[in-house]
Amino acid sequence: MSDYAGPDRTAILKALDLVMDPKSGTGLTTAGLVRGLVLRSGRVAFMLEVAPADIELYRPVRDKAEAAIADVEGVETAQVVLTTEVQASSSAPPPAGPGFKVSPRRPQPGETPPARRARIAEDPGARLGPMVDAEHPPNVKKVIAIASGKGGVGKSTVSVNLAAALAVLGYRVGLLDADIYGPSAPTMLGVDGDPTFDAEKRLNPMEAWGVKVMSIGFIVEPGTANIWRGPMASSALRSLMNSNWGTASEPLDVLVIDLPPGTGDIQLTLVQKLKMDGAVIVSTPQEIALIDARRAAQMFEKTGAPILGVVENMAYFADSSGARIPIFGTGGARAEAEKLGVPLLAEIPIEVALREACDAGRPLVATNPDSPAARAFLELARQLAG
Repeated sequence: MSDYAGPDRTAILKALDLVMDPKSGTGLTTAGLVRGLVLRSGRVAFMLEVAPADIELYRPVRDKAEAAIADVEGVETAQVVLTTEVQASSSAPPPAGPGFKVSPRRPQPGETPPARRARIAEDPGARLGPMVDAEHPPNVKKVIAIASGKGGVGKSTVSVNLAAALAVLGYRVGLLDADIYGPSAPTMLGVDGDPTFDAEKRLNPMEAWGVKVMSIGFIVEPGTANIWRGPMASSALRSLMNSNWGTASEPLDVLVIDLPPGTGDIQLTLVQKLKMDGAVIVSTPQEIALIDARRAAQMFEKTGAPILGVVENMAYFADSSGARIPIFGTGGARAEAEKLGVPLLAEIPIEVALREACDAGRPLVATNPDSPAARAFLELARQLAG
């Protein structure tokens, strides 16, 4: 049972219905413009999603809505995110430099691409294609997506430890936890709190272990389920990915995106609205996980995002003698990487220390860098950065 004793939801909706929608002439609540209302302790927030042409019209409405919420008893912080289907563009690109590099693996002599990739190349209609306005978030140099197509294979563990490993190597790193329905980055990084907004009403990411991190888990009430339809989840994701990741003088070298499992609305929002420099596919060795990894790979192929490689998680368990025990089979991810024409980037062992580190919010690469799993993550980071 929740011990939440913050502002009353009904009172919030009544207050917002006193703020007029300039297009319909009714209150915001009646007009259906109060999207994703979140009540967290004394903080109240929602998204005001409008057509691209109406952004300037609704800026004063956004300010009035915040003032109306702030007047409700029990509200300490009122935040209204004005968002649109069109991703905001940066007025100035991040400065170029020798920093983080990402490039897909070049075919070796005599190497034949997979047949399905050739079919996509021959049939342009088979490609979904990125949106014409797809670009990096402002002040972000590179974007890498971590995908699995299936839950339970340790994709978030890989994402968090990869981001932390890149930070250990000296890069400016961000982590976007794109799993709107099951955020895990706050727990794995041991960070909590309410994110603030900058002058442009963009979310300021939280920071932990040298990583800037943004997750819906910082916004919604802890322990509550996000019962949002696809468009609402996609709108929330756009607000998260347009966070204040860096400045023109200190841009992020790389933004790591922890994708949710599957190939639905959230994934398509990301791959079509956000310029991807590459994707890493995570799988365990057994066939049942590889089936969904193939679906994830096909999604990136059809949207034009290069696949950088495959990571095999839970590759083996080392017993007390050091012998490798392949609990979930062996060689599956390597064979799949060969079919895709990409490298097997890492084989991450099963370790009790890794599980404990994730539960404790202390990334293994930062707290126990000499463990086998941590060394594998650090080598993965070096390969992607180089």
